[in-house]
Amino acid sequence: MKLKDIALSITAIAGMAAATVAAADNSYFELERQLDNSTTLELGLVSSEGDGVIEIYTYHKDQIGTLLGTEEVHAGANRDVHVNLSRPANVDVIALLKVDGETVASRDYIIVD
Repeated sequence: MKLKDIALSITAIAGMAAATVAAADNSYFELERQLDNSTTLELGLVSSEGDGVIEIYTYHKDQIGTLLGTEEVHAGANRDVHVNLSRPANVDVIALLKVDGETVASRDYIIVD
């Protein structure tokens, strides 16, 4: 392999990595990390790089537990996102934003009474 080919390969890899980081920056949860214990969690603004789904799980000692609820989101800014749960969380939770089955953003929340 010539030096020029190696340089082009490195440039291409760096470009793909930058695109991946940029895509990840487009998906996020904006609201504070503390939520009221309820059967509906108010997540506020959620930005997603593509159409996807938010999954809410119990979360304790860095372990993802039981799925409590889901909510579909569209590409771009999703304002006033609410996720209905099968029961009150009663413990801390984690929200996973998935696009095409891949987690593109996550946020753990402290649940308060």
